[in-house]
Amino acid sequence: MSVQTLQQAAETRRSLYVLNKELPVSTDDIVQIVEHAVKYTPSSFNSQSTRTVVLFGAEHEKLWDIAINELRKIVSAEKFEPTESKLNMFKAAAGSVLFFEDQTVIESLQAQFPPYAGNFPVWADHADAMVQYAIWTTLAAAGVGANLQHYNPVIDEEVAKTWGIPANWTLRAQLVFGGIGAPAGEKTFVALEERLKVYGN
Repeated sequence: MSVQTLQQAAETRRSLYVLNKELPVSTDDIVQIVEHAVKYTPSSFNSQSTRTVVLFGAEHEKLWDIAINELRKIVSAEKFEPTESKLNMFKAAAGSVLFFEDQTVIESLQAQFPPYAGNFPVWADHADAMVQYAIWTTLAAAGVGANLQHYNPVIDEEVAKTWGIPANWTLRAQLVFGGIGAPAGEKTFVALEERLKVYGN
């Protein structure tokens, strides 16, 4: 694999919102992409605390029905139409990956290494984010569109009840994926000079 291939995959990964159910790869391929990222993405102290759930078809649609029902409880009726429209856009995709962090692993590390106890939840979120990015970028390289959502904690209770999620798993994000119905919009960039400093070159 060349450096250019990896960089091209990073550039291809975008937030794509107009998605459909026509995946360019099989569902088995999607699962393999998730499995590979979960196995090979690094984590602090090799904690491997990230957990994932992949939903396809009717199970995926069920997730976004849950989001609609839960948000209807907290968003006023007169303002709910744009929210429902957005959630139905996610529902129209082919699937979702749910990302969790296993609090039992984090708490065990906190007990083993008290001086770093406050950092383990932060480091766990770093690892979770890297898994998210690895999956998202690999999906992009496979021609699958995706966008990352954060409807936790609003949907947490119903998600746990619906799919039997262990009580020690905390929901962190939802990656919606599917066939690409429309390209991403133009992306603007903050000048690198404001974001990067190099010394000793």
